[in-house]
Amino acid sequence: MKKMKQHDLFGETEPPHFTIRQSAMLLGVCPATIRNWIKTQYLTQDQNGRITRDSLARFQTKFLAREKLTQRANKSLKDTHDHASLSSRLLAEINTPAALPHRLGMEYEAGLSDSFRNREGIYYTPDHIARDLFSAPAGNIRNASFCDPCCGSGNFIARALELGFQPHNIHGYDSDPVAVEITKARIYKLSGYQSPHIKVADFLTIWPDCGRFDFIYTNPPWGKKIARQTRAAIGTRLQAGGSIDSCALFFLACLQCLREDASLGLLLPESFFNIAVFEEARIKALQLSIERLIDYGKIFKGLVTKAQAIVLKNRPAGPYAGISCELAGSAHKRSLASFASNPKSILNLYCDDQSANTLQHLLSIPHITLKNRAAWGLGIVTGNNKKFIRSTPAKGRIPVYRGADILPDGLKPASRFIPSDMSLYQQVAPMQFYQAKEKLIYRFISGRLVFFYDDQQRHVLNSANMLVPQKNFPVTTKMLAELLNSDFMNWVFSKLFNTHKILRGDLESLPIHSRLLANMPDFDEACYLEKLDIEKHKNGAYRIKK
Repeated sequence: MKKMKQHDLFGETEPPHFTIRQSAMLLGVCPATIRNWIKTQYLTQDQNGRITRDSLARFQTKFLAREKLTQRANKSLKDTHDHASLSSRLLAEINTPAALPHRLGMEYEAGLSDSFRNREGIYYTPDHIARDLFSAPAGNIRNASFCDPCCGSGNFIARALELGFQPHNIHGYDSDPVAVEITKARIYKLSGYQSPHIKVADFLTIWPDCGRFDFIYTNPPWGKKIARQTRAAIGTRLQAGGSIDSCALFFLACLQCLREDASLGLLLPESFFNIAVFEEARIKALQLSIERLIDYGKIFKGLVTKAQAIVLKNRPAGPYAGISCELAGSAHKRSLASFASNPKSILNLYCDDQSANTLQHLLSIPHITLKNRAAWGLGIVTGNNKKFIRSTPAKGRIPVYRGADILPDGLKPASRFIPSDMSLYQQVAPMQFYQAKEKLIYRFISGRLVFFYDDQQRHVLNSANMLVPQKNFPVTTKMLAELLNSDFMNWVFSKLFNTHKILRGDLESLPIHSRLLANMPDFDEACYLEKLDIEKHKNGAYRIKK
């Protein structure tokens, strides 16, 4: 009698050991996640690099459900929606005489899953934001043309009709056919016009054929997932440099479609205004006449990033032309020159004119930065904190510090301990960082700069990072920690970057006046400010001495 093949846990006849890709398909995760589970010893490989059957079966029965690992690995699977069903139902309702397109637009947005919205970068503009951002233009707009290149369900287009733009002069594009149908229905409901100018299209691929417009107002996709090669090709065409995030590409494509002296308004994530990857896009904006910079705060449910906006005219501006900076119900004026001197051309709209003048003064004094003068290391990513971290010391374990353990004036006693075998972990910096005679460790997620001078070769988790200044750095490592922890440098950091992530690129941009620090045995903020000709105001701000 022929021996029957045994069936395994996956319902298939017994196979040989699995490749990483096959294992990923069986467990419903990506290959990178499988590699992480190998690294953290959940899965075992044979001598050919394949995952052993036994370890895969044991992992599925013993760890997978209990530790909810696939749920953590595939957050995008947490929320899904039946897009076809949602679309067909709304499209059918749009064509009924009693349809209310604006309500259907809100219902469509509410029906989209978080994973779909994140992948496509879809965050529809609230009505009150569209009205505020697209304020009434000066002059006669009866014959003016308007375009929303990412029209969604049509909030900016409805606003254009409200302001008096003629429906036949209004154009819109969106890659979502349901959104396009909702927008066309809104135009018909508001004006009785069956528009042929609202089209299903990806503006990033058709912008050269769209013509030019007098007004473009839009909320482009935020961080839309676009294939790397496609983004690079579009970026090359738009001369985007390193600014190839979807927001930057839409911004640059919109610039190409503006008539001379035309108006452009975009609602964007705050990263557009201060993160290095958008620097080339900001440089192009600063060459034009910026009229408004607006902080609307956290307006989108589920997003921690703020929504900010830029409004500009397609014409050169003088360096001292006034720019209205608006946030939290208040506004102040800034000159174009006050932004142009910022590192990475950051548009720090929350910084008032006096603070901006102080920063300009500070940056005009000869200084150095940490860029190309330090080595940078990330903290340890264990891959499974529950498995590896203990709260008590034991043989074979070493203390490890979190970002929360780092204080401006010291370091909390060790309260976490991990196995000393660094090969166990998903991510570990080169050992030269941990073994450095002197280094700085600092919080990564923080509202202020918090650094600690370490000369005892400590280890840190990934809520903290490390930097090791070059041997010839003209400021001692200990004094550098004191400088970065100072109230003054924290004020500078907040006025330039205003972020709760302490990014390497931002730290590399901070001015370090090494010549002024040379004769100080220890850092003294009062002495440092005296040499900079800056004083601290009683409200905690800093200003040029009067």
